[in-house]
Amino acid sequence: MAGGGGRPRCPPGVLLGVAAVVVAAGWGERDRGWESSLRAEQKEEQSIDLIGKNEVYGDIRHEVNVYVKVFTNSPFLVCMDLALSQERIIDPNYLWTGPDGRVLQGQSYVNLTETGKLMVMGFMVPMSGAYTCTLSHKVIETTTQEEIEMVEAYKFMVYAYREADHAYQVSVRFSTMGCRLRNNDLFIKILKKILNSSISHLTCHISGSSYKCHSIRTPKDGLQYELFVHFLVNPFAPGWEEVCQEFPYDCEDVTNRRVRQAAERIGKFFHQLRQVLKYEFQAVPTIQYVDNSFSMTPIDSCRPGFGRNHHTHQNCASCCVVCGPGTYSPNNEVTCRTCARPEARMYGAKSCH
Repeated sequence: MAGGGGRPRCPPGVLLGVAAVVVAAGWGERDRGWESSLRAEQKEEQSIDLIGKNEVYGDIRHEVNVYVKVFTNSPFLVCMDLALSQERIIDPNYLWTGPDGRVLQGQSYVNLTETGKLMVMGFMVPMSGAYTCTLSHKVIETTTQEEIEMVEAYKFMVYAYREADHAYQVSVRFSTMGCRLRNNDLFIKILKKILNSSISHLTCHISGSSYKCHSIRTPKDGLQYELFVHFLVNPFAPGWEEVCQEFPYDCEDVTNRRVRQAAERIGKFFHQLRQVLKYEFQAVPTIQYVDNSFSMTPIDSCRPGFGRNHHTHQNCASCCVVCGPGTYSPNNEVTCRTCARPEARMYGAKSCH
């Protein structure tokens, strides 16, 4: 009987890493007679168990998807599966190769331990791709002491990701004396100026503002006129790049926190506006805020070269994941487009050329 044979398979688990989410997708099978029953298993996406903090184990049957936030270090990628890690391994030897096929030993941007663990440091978009480890070790027959060389390969697909950028779509209504009044345009311009001045210190601004005037007949008040106003609370006012230069590791966290604060200030403004217009003007203004008409909807976007794919990246569905080869994203949409011809061969493409 060969030592180390017949080890049971581990049950599926859930990985909650510091900067990574892990999911397995079908890739290869273990070629051992005593594990032939595994070949009948479905190659569905499943989570991979994690032992210890910030470690991701491979799976001989599946490639493992790992998502690393840009500028951060990846979790340790372990060159074995969870079950094998619980056994004694004789004369292990590990060989890691990166997305370009080069051996990673000695590269300045990786941390390789003597036990076969790999960490990619300061992860950038071009570092995305397949990281493969070949583990060779010996199995010694207990009766004959014959040494058998075993070779196993583990594949990790590592993707750079960013947090989504948040903005807020605001809708609000105002009553007016008529739809053809010049004061309507003037009021909207002044309103936009006031709102911008209240959130400019947060490097946020109002964009995409528009309005339409509608006549509304009500059973109680007869014919009335209302301005339906829409605008976007945007986190990218002039100067926002300086914020990201100051906090490159947490750029999205900072801009998202600031735009949330800006949205809260605007919500408070409209909550108080009715009282201001009603009690602080000597003459009743011709334009009045319609009570309870304020609404705000969050809108997410991704940076160019990133997008969301709920099918491909199920365990990082809310992340803006780097666009893969053959896809691109030229703007702040939330999806990567497919190139008509597979000309974009790199990760994070912003065009097909």
